[in-house]
Amino acid sequence: QVSLVESGGGLVQAGGSLTLSCATSGLSFSKYVMAWFRQSPGGKRGFVAQISRSSTSTYASDFEKSRFFAFRDNAKNTITLQMHSLRPEDTAVYYCAASGLNQVGTTEQDYDFWGQGTQVTVSS
Repeated sequence: QVSLVESGGGLVQAGGSLTLSCATSGLSFSKYVMAWFRQSPGGKRGFVAQISRSSTSTYASDFEKSRFFAFRDNAKNTITLQMHSLRPEDTAVYYCAASGLNQVGTTEQDYDFWGQGTQVTVSS
């Protein structure tokens, strides 16, 4: 049974940092493209970052790229999202996801497995 479990969310002040982790089990981790998504209150779930099988990271925008760092550890079957210079607009539930597709995009439909999410709240 595949399991993705996020951790590390919490309350942080604007300008602060937070590190999220996602522990996986039940899948051949190195064969999956991994990603982070987030869903703000009242909003749709949107792409944050993707980590390829070869550990190349891509981000939703240059702004995220300048503040976030996503990486994977194939030995531990985990992915991590380091977030810096957080803003209230970053408040959301953050999800990790796994895709077994050969060509993986940035839409939810490309991903096979999801975690339950972890809440990140950034206070102003």
